[in-house]
Amino acid sequence: MEDFQMEFFTGLGILVFLIYLVKFLKFLKYIFPDTWSPQPKTFFCSMGEWAVVTGGSDGIGKAYALELAKRGLNIILISRTLEKLKNVAAEIEQSTGRRVKIIQVDFTKKDIYQRIQENLRDLEIGVVVNNVGMLFHNVPCRFLENNEDPYQDQSNLIHCNITSVVKMTQMILPQMVERSKGLIINVSSSVGTFPCPLYSMYSASKSFMLNFSRGLHAEYESKGIIIQCVAPFGVSTNMSASTKSSLPMMDPGDFARESLKYVSFGDMTFGCLAHEIQGFILSRIPLWIMHTDKAQEKMLTCLKAYS
Repeated sequence: MEDFQMEFFTGLGILVFLIYLVKFLKFLKYIFPDTWSPQPKTFFCSMGEWAVVTGGSDGIGKAYALELAKRGLNIILISRTLEKLKNVAAEIEQSTGRRVKIIQVDFTKKDIYQRIQENLRDLEIGVVVNNVGMLFHNVPCRFLENNEDPYQDQSNLIHCNITSVVKMTQMILPQMVERSKGLIINVSSSVGTFPCPLYSMYSASKSFMLNFSRGLHAEYESKGIIIQCVAPFGVSTNMSASTKSSLPMMDPGDFARESLKYVSFGDMTFGCLAHEIQGFILSRIPLWIMHTDKAQEKMLTCLKAYS
């Protein structure tokens, strides 16, 4: 009996060691992306002539647009504010020499997609970045504590965070399948990887994006299409109410540049090494700890002070 127990626990220990060794080896790809999966210089422009970026007039969207233009693609910026669109378009054209088209629409509306489709007709689109998104409320709070117009806010968030991803993908994916190549990056959030109190609506919408991306990647990977969900932690944008970047709070340009190195790393990444480390740590914290009233009150105090 003692010999059996010794063999059992020895085997169990070896199995656990091997599991964590594999996890560690997989994690190395985020430290050495250029070695693990080197990208040829023509990787992105080989997907197609144009890249579409929603919410491309600011923050992460603008950063993706600039980085993709530097990699040889012409850019289609889709966002709400015309003045910002014009400024970003001029910046991209002057700094990269690439062509830029702009489409002014409000993604909280549902009657915009025919107009977008007409503007995209006959363009060879190789990359799509579904980045546009909004918070349910600017200050973190419990679901029933939204003092504005909750029904309108809910509708706006669903159209902006969920409908936009589905409609833009449905619009552009067929031509990618026809050419057997293409890349769709869906910019989610780390709070979409677990049920996040105080951001319940936003978290749920980003969770939809995560599962939608993973399901589509499984369906279309064999057809040469990469569909990846990127779920960042802190990035210094207007949405995060922060203009200062640091190691965990990434600069949008640095984040976009690093995340583009990870596009062949599977159906989901956190987008950069610092956020991959944060994601690993977060996944080790039991949900019941974060869901206690005490933890919520502490988080509410910290988030309100930060906001």
